[in-house]
Amino acid sequence: MGEPAPLTCSRAGCRETASWRIEWRNPRIHSEDRVKVWLACDEHEEFLREFLAARDFPLRVVSTAEPDAEPNDARTIA
Repeated sequence: MGEPAPLTCSRAGCRETASWRIEWRNPRIHSEDRVKVWLACDEHEEFLREFLAARDFPLRVVSTAEPDAEPNDARTIA
C-alpha cells in the first residue's frame, strides 16, 4: 500500500492540497444532523466560505490538521 491521497480543494479546477474543512448544511432540505463537507486550500477557503454564508447556510470551518476539532476549535458561522 502506498501513501494516502492528499485531500484536494473542492474549488472547481483547483488541485491544491486542502488545509480546511468547511462543514455546512442547507437548512431548507437537510435535517440538523446532516452535514456536508467541502475541502479548501488556503487560497480558496474564504471564497467557498463566503459562497455558503451568502446563502445563509450554517457552517463551520475546521483545520484539516484537527479532524476531531471541537466546536471551540473551529470558526462557526451561522
